[in-house]
Amino acid sequence: MKFSYYPGCSLDGSGIEYGMSMERTARILGFELEELEDWNCCGATSGHNTDQLLSLALPARNLAIAEKTGMSMMTPCAACYSRHRHAEHVIQHDPEMKKKIEQVLETELQGTSETVSILDILANKIGTEAIAAKVTNPLTTMKAACYYGCLLVRPVEHTGFDDAEDPQTMDKVMKALGADAIEWSHKTECCGAAMVTSRPDVGNPMLYRVLKDAKESGAECIVTACPLCMLNLDMRQAKIEKQFKEKLDLPVYYVTELLAIACGDDPKTVGIEKHFVEAGKYLQIVKVRAAEAKAAAEKAAAEAAAKAKEKAAAAKDKAAAGKTKAPEKAKSEGDIAEPDPKKVEAFKTALTKNPAKMAAKLVADEAQAGILVSILDEKRIGKLADLMATDMELAKTAAAAFVTEELKRQGECQD
Repeated sequence: MKFSYYPGCSLDGSGIEYGMSMERTARILGFELEELEDWNCCGATSGHNTDQLLSLALPARNLAIAEKTGMSMMTPCAACYSRHRHAEHVIQHDPEMKKKIEQVLETELQGTSETVSILDILANKIGTEAIAAKVTNPLTTMKAACYYGCLLVRPVEHTGFDDAEDPQTMDKVMKALGADAIEWSHKTECCGAAMVTSRPDVGNPMLYRVLKDAKESGAECIVTACPLCMLNLDMRQAKIEKQFKEKLDLPVYYVTELLAIACGDDPKTVGIEKHFVEAGKYLQIVKVRAAEAKAAAEKAAAEAAAKAKEKAAAAKDKAAAGKTKAPEKAKSEGDIAEPDPKKVEAFKTALTKNPAKMAAKLVADEAQAGILVSILDEKRIGKLADLMATDMELAKTAAAAFVTEELKRQGECQD
């Protein structure tokens, strides 16, 4: 898998950690990035605040170069992604403006270039199962608020790779890394963008509301895929704490940083020490908690297996002594009555929307429940929903088996 790569102006400057971790992510997952030759700034906010034709011609020039490569163009920055996707849409749907752009650029545009987001690549082109297979240091017990901001998934006619109100691509990637992606209401709200500089009276309250909602929703960190969002959430967090007289203490990470770390990279390799809010300490806390959770889950699984063995032995002894009736034939999946479709769908919805709550019903041990949440995918959710609709005990057995299988996989990865 190979992409034309448009790094934009920030990945060697204010978003250098994004650039470092983007390259590591590509190497880890095995896709190639070929930097676009002679690329120019997309214009960002300045372009479309100055002149419409300029705001379109700047990204269109990059698209014209990308057309010659025959590859999709991957653009990490959310603002760059938005400007290029907007230019694509205009070129494809506005013949009059397309002609003006061609006159300015003195080149013909085919309209065949496609700009793709890193989230689209990770979740939809590579897939979370392939990502999970690369994880050696799972981020178990990390409570992350996945922050998409206002440009990655909107407007939907320009983007279209995720839901505009409740996007899930980053959430799915974080779950594949072992983290708990919390539910929160501000995942697509604006962080204030450049307004925190030009109009701090407007921008700062916007930024505060994003940080506050993440904190109140149970997040211990924020994950983003936008350099400007990162700059505001990370660099300006101390100022927001001072202005609103509230300690937030939320480390902020690029999704690519956490992917590289979960797949074995040292945090310094991807620039964690460059963050303004202390970010390394929380990673150490997660590492310790993950080890404790794994040990507790292994102990609970061993105890459950021992109890089951004792119970089976006792039942065998009673049967041999004639003290009990012939045991009732154990239920198998084939013996289970056809589940009620309405109940199955209800359980699927519950497992998808409230995974932590449902996992607690299936697995008594808190650590094991956390592991179950981190590995729930469409296939496992479907299996558990079917069983829960017919026999809750069998559902609990299946859940325990999923956890045991994941613990075994993690042990093999670390070995």
